[in-house]
Amino acid sequence: MVRPFAASLALLVLSGASAPVSAADKDEAFFQNVFGRWSGPGEIVAGKYKGTKFVCDLTGAKPMKDVGMSLDGSCRVGMFSQPMSATFIKGGSSYKGSFLDGSAGKGLDIVSGDVAGDKITVGLDRKQLKGAMVARIDGKDKLNVTISVQVANELVPVIGMHLKRDETVKRASID
Repeated sequence: MVRPFAASLALLVLSGASAPVSAADKDEAFFQNVFGRWSGPGEIVAGKYKGTKFVCDLTGAKPMKDVGMSLDGSCRVGMFSQPMSATFIKGGSSYKGSFLDGSAGKGLDIVSGDVAGDKITVGLDRKQLKGAMVARIDGKDKLNVTISVQVANELVPVIGMHLKRDETVKRASID
């Protein structure tokens, strides 16, 4: 339960900013607003594990090349902690990447993505499971994330999170 769940949660660090002129600049500005450390609670809102609460501590950083993000951290359910890692890079007009070890292992593949204003929408794939993650900045230091899976022709929300920027890390990066 925890590993696929944790792979889905890795998506939550993605969130938005205002749009500059070009698509590459717009996407880069978006990620600049989410680089850093985020933490907060979440809950599984549907399915077998409905009602399960968790807490994540995640750090987003610029990848070595191109526009995108790398992610490292962990999510905790009760006494159990799951390491998290992800990388996704812009390729053409979309995004590609993986969480944990991708769908070939026990993780997820990122198969598409689009930044629009203060949010990012990312397409997810794990073998026969299809879904999407929407992350939106609320104000300056709050990030709301919804992860949904496709059931028939409808996206059903299964995970919700409310993260806050870790101010101690933010201040340290300014000094």
